Order: sequence, then structure tokens, then C-alpha cells
Amino acid sequence: MDSFVGRLDPDMCVVTAVAGGERAGCLVGFASQCSIRPVRFVVWLSELNHTFRVARNAEVLAVHLLDREQRGLAELFGGQTGDRTDKFQGLRSREAYGGAVVLEDVPAWFVGRIVTRAGGGDHIGFVLDPVEWGGHEAYDGPLLRLSDAHTIAPGHPVD
Repeated sequence: MDSFVGRLDPDMCVVTAVAGGERAGCLVGFASQCSIRPVRFVVWLSELNHTFRVARNAEVLAVHLLDREQRGLAELFGGQTGDRTDKFQGLRSREAYGGAVVLEDVPAWFVGRIVTRAGGGDHIGFVLDPVEWGGHEAYDGPLLRLSDAHTIAPGHPVD
């Protein structure tokens, strides 16, 4: 299976969540559209990380695509844990639909209402109904992919 999975190179995204007065965000490599009609998108969050603990009480999540030059942002959200770090300090962000936190300096983002959750091993899939979206429509450069981020050590151990 490693030889198959090793050929995949998905876009990376940052997922943010807000619940109970707490905000969180993490770098995600497991995400995809999962329905055509209605449009649905699923993001898989590790049960071990801070973002999962906030997201399980959230009503919406925000999903952000990064451009290839935003490795520093990927390192912040992927290599630090919200248990010890305020990842949003100093970043340009704003409140969107349902109180979601949207990062302003990314090529594209959407906010999705959580419609269901699904187990899947050590990650939980949050199925989202997109309700608001935006970004820099003129951006047409390369997005950050797994191959660009594979050397980022996770803020929480995988096992």
C-alpha cells in the first residue's frame, strides 16, 4: 500500500475551528470533495491534536488552500500545537459565517457547516456543507502540496 499512497501528492490545507471561546487550526493533507449534489467536502482531523478537540464542538470549519510560497504558514499550523502556541497571533484573519476564523492571505478558502462526522482509523472525517467562500481570484500559481510539506514534523506525534 505504501507504493500506492506514495504516488499521491494532494493539496495541503489549513483547517480552522472555533468553539467555546477557543480557536484552533492545523495543517491537513487528507481532504476532498465527497459529493457532487449537494456539494460536500470532507476534512480528516487527527484525534490526537488540539484542532480536533475544538472542532468536535464547532458548528463550522474553515478550509484554506496555501500557495507553495507559504511554507512558513504550513510549518506554523503543522509543526506547532495549539496546546502551547497561539497560531493566530500576528496573522491577518477575520470572522466569517458562524464565527469561523478565516486567514486573509491565502489563495482560496471556504467555510463549511459540519453536517456529519465519520470514523476512519486515527482520523475523524468532518463532512462540510460549504456556506461561504472567497480568496484571491486572480491567484493562479501553484498550491502547496504534500511533497512540499512532508518534512514538517507534526506538532503532535502521529502515534
